[in-house]
Formats: sequence, C-alpha cells, structure tokens
Amino acid sequence: MLSQPVRRCIWLGFAGVVGLLTGCASTPQRPTGQVDALYRQLDRTAYQFNQTLGEVRQSGGSRSAEEMNAALDTMRNEWATCSYLKGCDVSRFRVAYEDAERATGGTASQARGGDASRYGRQGVASRAERNAMLPEARRTNALLGNNKLSSLAAHNSAVQAAIEIWLTRARPQLIRSYVDYQYLRAQMWPAFRDAGLPEAVLFGLMAQESGGRVHAVSRAGAAGPLQFMPETGARFGLMTVDNFDERFDPVLEARAAAAYLNEELGVLNANLALVLAAYNGGEGLVGRLATQNSGAGFWNPDLYSALSEQTRAYVPSVLAAAWLFLHPARYNLHFPTIDGAPGNIELARPASLDEISVCLGDAGAARYGWYRTLRNLNPRLDPSQVIASGTSITMPKFLRATYERDCMSGRWVALASELQTARPLRPVLQLAAADPPAVRPRFRSYTVRPSNTLYSIARRFDCESPNELAKVNRIRSPADLVVGKRLALVGCDSR
Repeated sequence: MLSQPVRRCIWLGFAGVVGLLTGCASTPQRPTGQVDALYRQLDRTAYQFNQTLGEVRQSGGSRSAEEMNAALDTMRNEWATCSYLKGCDVSRFRVAYEDAERATGGTASQARGGDASRYGRQGVASRAERNAMLPEARRTNALLGNNKLSSLAAHNSAVQAAIEIWLTRARPQLIRSYVDYQYLRAQMWPAFRDAGLPEAVLFGLMAQESGGRVHAVSRAGAAGPLQFMPETGARFGLMTVDNFDERFDPVLEARAAAAYLNEELGVLNANLALVLAAYNGGEGLVGRLATQNSGAGFWNPDLYSALSEQTRAYVPSVLAAAWLFLHPARYNLHFPTIDGAPGNIELARPASLDEISVCLGDAGAARYGWYRTLRNLNPRLDPSQVIASGTSITMPKFLRATYERDCMSGRWVALASELQTARPLRPVLQLAAADPPAVRPRFRSYTVRPSNTLYSIARRFDCESPNELAKVNRIRSPADLVVGKRLALVGCDSR
C-alpha cells in the first residue's frame, strides 16, 4: 500500500475527531523492502494509537492509556530508525509523531505515569526538547542495535531472565535506583548527553553498579555511583584531592564513564554489549577476545564462554535495566513521578546532614526519607559533621519550603539536635561480686574487618572525623582501607 509513488497522504480518523497524517513524500523514490516494512509498521502503530486514544477519551482506562503511550514511544523509535535507512522518508514519521502528540490534548501527560518525570511535570516534551532528544534517540537505537534490543528482550533467555530478576527480587533496587537517579539526573545526565550516549545506558549502569548509592564501595575497591576501580578512575582523571576521592563525585564520575564508554566503543566497533563486558570484566581481556574472534559479538559462543560468569550475567542485567527504563509500562512497571529539579539553600543555622534529614522527615511523601538523597547530592560532606551556618548545600528545589518551615527552628530542630549529640552505649561487663574491678584497656589501634568503613570506625571509637582518621593513617582512597590493615586511633576517645 505504501510502496506506491509519492504524494500520497494517509489519514486515520477516530469518529471524525482526530486524524493522523502518516506522511507525504515530496519526491518520487522507490522504498526498499526494509523501508516499506517500516512504513507498514508505522501505519499499524498509528492505527493502534488512534484506537486507544479513543478508548482513553471515552473511559479513561489506565490500561488503554498505557497502550496509547507505548504506541507513542514506538512512533518515536520508528522515526529514529527511519533516519538510518536509505530512502526512508523521515518527514512521514515526524509528522505522524507530532500529530499524535498534539492529538492527545494533554491526555498523554496525565497517563504517562512514571515516564512523566523524564519530561517534567507536564509529562510531554516541548518541541525544542523533542528535537534535542532525537539525536540521542538515533544514537540509542544505533548503540542498542536498532530493534535488536527489542528482539533480545523478547527472545534472548539471558536478557529475559535479567528482566524477571529486576521485576521480582531486585525490584526494590530498581525502583530505588530510579528515584535516586532522578535526583542525580541534573548532575550525571549532561555528561552522557554531551557525549552522545543513551540515558538508558547510564541508568542501567547505575542501577546495576551501585543501586543509586553515590558512596558505594565494592569488596574489590570499586567506588562511586558507577563503580570505578582506582587505576581506571585515575586514568580518566578521578584522583584523591584534599582527602576526597573524586570517584564519589557523581558529576566527575559520569564524565569519566562517558569518556570510557566512547573510548571502548571506538575500539570495539560500537558494539555496546562488548563495551559493557569490558566495563565489568576489563578492556584488556575483552579486547583480546574480540581480536581473536574477529567480528564476533558478545553472544558469540566462543567469546561468551571465555568470559567470567559474573560478566556473562552483568551485560544482560544492564541491558535489561536500560530496556525497562525505556519501556516500563510494557512490564506492568510504574516508576514514581519525581520532581528532581535541583536547588541550593544556605544553612540558617549550623547543622549536619543527619540533622537536616531528621527535620525534613518524609516531606514530599518520600518513602525512603532524605538521608541518601542529601548524601548523594553533597558527596564531599561528612553526614555527621556539623556544617557552619551560611554554607550552601544542594537539595531538591521543592524542599526549600520544608526546610524553612521545619529545619530553622521548632520541635524537629530540637529533636535532630538531641539525636546528633547522642552516643551509642558501650557494653557493660557483668562481673561477679568477688572479682576485682576490671580495668578496660585503652585501644590505640584497630584492625580493619570486612564491611568496615572509615565512617563506621570513626563513629565506633568517637574519633574527631573520618577525614582526620584517614589523614593520620595515610588513607587516600577507599581502596587503601583493606581488611587486616592496622589503624592508629589518634584523636579518638577509644576507651
């Protein structure tokens, strides 16, 4: 039908209410079989959209709204795919998508659910935002293999298994990662956007690597929201400056990750799955395997079997999280709507991040409270250290009113201050009456145990601060805090 010469316009209507122009070509051109198939696919998508739009307007059903938004997402992906096919009329897809979006008349903004947070409170991107998004959509399709990721999600057992894990036992981590990412988005997304990398990949990496915790440290010594090893971090400019490990800075680590991914995309022929394998298993190993198996992809049996079990699970897990980020409604997944606009406040009174977290409570219906968000947004601050008044700290913009109401004076400030000065009770030895009084030894050193952090050690022994403890023991990064290391407890009340 759509393979006939051009100047043919197709209108799909619903009871005469809405019409979708699926395209008019301006010059005669014979489409290829692949292009013709994409035209037919657009035709079907437009019809599906039109039908579900009518159902939404009549009954307002949530299922129909989800199907309508899925069709709208499919149109945008088809538009991006068309830009890569020779002889494909991009204007046909652009007109269909823009007319469909206009036809919603705001319905899409009400129905997009979790997707709305990606476009602001209105839920639907402005024309300028759509134009800015399209180059990223094209690169996304290129890096994710056009429709190959969709095929993997539907047919590859490893990716399907990873999707199931994210939707079941790892669902809390996925949701929390999404919430944390929305607050970190303004700091991390620009680096990937400027590097031409898909936002979905950034989210997939963060969800898999740290679960949204900026201060995460692995047993192997990887650190930060995207988990850089010390050596790799140093290679991409992440150093320890003034006793602060820059891997914990989400802005700097996102830049480093974008640089790393683009470097490896150049080496590994833009094969994203192989690049993710290199990110997890090391670029040296993956580079050698790619050379030995010229032209082979990640799923090639010879290459795949040579990777560690961890890397074989890691790649589909990141791809699955990226896919769910793009298409949550297809999997009965509804991310919460988050107002992640960043803001800054100047402290009206001295307070620690711990205290501010207490007085903010669960403002904004925050099911997790605000401790992690404040830590993530202010990675250079010790959460238990009192910060001088007048100091500027970062927090979600909409929390300013809550801070001014509850954190400058009043009962929550008093409670937070009381809790700030509290100290955990030390165990009391139960002694027999005949026993002589025990003399508690004064500990002047401590041997690091698994799961210890500088913060937990400093808290336990009432040290002046984790930074001072690090300075005394010449600890320049979390990787230096190894199990078995003996720390001098200078400046600690270590009885």
